[in-house]
Amino acid sequence: MVHIGNDWDDLLKDDFAGENYQQLRRFLYHEYKTETIYPDMYDIFNALKYTPYHEVKAVILGQDPYHEPGQAQGLAFSVQKGVQQPPSLVNIFKELQDDLGIAPPPPDNGCLVPWARQGVLLLNTVLTVRVHQANSHRGHGWEQLTDRIIELLNQREKPMVFILWGGNAKSKIPLITGRQHLVLSGPHPSPLSAYRGFFGGRYFSRTNAFLESCGQTPIDWRLTDQN
Repeated sequence: MVHIGNDWDDLLKDDFAGENYQQLRRFLYHEYKTETIYPDMYDIFNALKYTPYHEVKAVILGQDPYHEPGQAQGLAFSVQKGVQQPPSLVNIFKELQDDLGIAPPPPDNGCLVPWARQGVLLLNTVLTVRVHQANSHRGHGWEQLTDRIIELLNQREKPMVFILWGGNAKSKIPLITGRQHLVLSGPHPSPLSAYRGFFGGRYFSRTNAFLESCGQTPIDWRLTDQN
């Protein structure tokens, strides 16, 4: 049984016990035995582990984990320290600098754990992937679970921000019906689409302005050891 270690355990217990997740679990058992799968199986639910349900202030929704060796760590768009920042993350940091004047971290630090610890849920719609094969675990059951996570967040009375980049993420907009929440959407930050409207979206300052308007502490978007 999955053990996350915070309030997500109780919220998702029926989902983890259900047939959809049991089928997914059998699929993953075979995949991890026969293929190279990312992230490490003990890191799959890091997004939920780092950011309890009651602490979520913002959700950044991605597609699936990075699929090259050493990158994925169970947090959308984040890579482990010491790993070169992927192009999408480089563009995220460019937008952050243009938006809030925060200088990008060194090229070998793309670890977004400081954001997660402040209440930014870094969630992918699919939580595992085969090496070198983007979207290879799409359609095997993850979507039902992550849709449920979004639905649970939508039900929360305390306002939050949903940041949806790219078509895959924006397809989840119908799940976000709570008028107390703010939805920010734009093109994916990948080099293929970032210049079609991702840049200039001011997602970070708009998130903080909304949180402050609701009486919540804004996110410190700097990547520092103190966060």
